[in-house]
Amino acid sequence: MNVQIIQSAIDFAKKELIKYDSGHDWYHTYRVWSISKQIAKKEKADMFVVELAALLHDIADAKFHNGDEEIGPIMASTFLKKNNVSSKIIEQVVFIIRNISFKSKEIEKIEKPIEFQIVQDADRLDAIGAIGIARVFAYGGFRNQKIFDPEIPPALNITKEEYKNHTSTSINHFYEKLLKLKDLMNTETGRALALKRHKFMEKYLEQFFEEWNCII
Repeated sequence: MNVQIIQSAIDFAKKELIKYDSGHDWYHTYRVWSISKQIAKKEKADMFVVELAALLHDIADAKFHNGDEEIGPIMASTFLKKNNVSSKIIEQVVFIIRNISFKSKEIEKIEKPIEFQIVQDADRLDAIGAIGIARVFAYGGFRNQKIFDPEIPPALNITKEEYKNHTSTSINHFYEKLLKLKDLMNTETGRALALKRHKFMEKYLEQFFEEWNCII
């Protein structure tokens, strides 16, 4: 039964995510799902919860729905109910989807289930490293955002609402979010993978500014 539900979730995600840019499409979800499964095996977590949450975590990203953060949880819950998933599992999966965001502060006030920690780590890992760099510029192009502008400083330590609405550049996004993720990982595996990807981003930025400043 679980195998059938997972396959249904895969099909559902592929169908829904086809409308989004290449940084938030099915392949992003596939990578988060794949990494989540690997970490879950090491952490001895509930694999069914982890897989469902990973597959459905971006089913309706708020940034593509005028900032509405409830569409995703509602869509996921509706899908799971139609597939006769138990209310306990649905509650766990929806909790993960609702709180996985980089700027979600509510999760810091309560104990984070290991399944949540795993999926959040996997999602954050896909935001850094070589893939993360590619996703930054893919989304920046999608939003017609500048690559870099020295006249626009990074907006550091801003609120969640400010983060969602402010105008920035793709390079600033490294300082506003991506370079912070290494220190926000939950699991030992996540921290080890994040360190490697973090170093790659630092090298990339060093090269970027060398070229930007025409250093030969």
